Amino acid sequence: MSKIIRKTACAALAALALSTSVAPTAAFAQPAAWIAQVARAIASKQTYPRTAQMRGEEGTAKVKVYISATGAVERTELIAPSGSATLDKEALALPARAGMLPAPPAGATAVTVPITWKLL
Repeated sequence: MSKIIRKTACAALAALALSTSVAPTAAFAQPAAWIAQVARAIASKQTYPRTAQMRGEEGTAKVKVYISATGAVERTELIAPSGSATLDKEALALPARAGMLPAPPAGATAVTVPITWKLL
């Protein structure tokens, strides 16, 4: 299972750098290094829900994560569903499980994180 998650986490890191959006409260875009740290922190908590595995469900959900100036996850929003209600629910819960994220250098912001589940 961990090999599956590691492979999807690497893909998520690459996609995250391309899909970052800055909330109106931020004065400028966040540095790529910070975005990579956030992506790693979130990916480290990713699991493949057993029910989704048993049903053969795969997909990518895009979740917008609102992060306070201190690094706390304020809320999450599903931007693009994965096609599986189970995976979507997991995607929305994942950032909060990561706990405190690195504080954004430019203040409170939001990033869109693609989270992928792929059975090998």
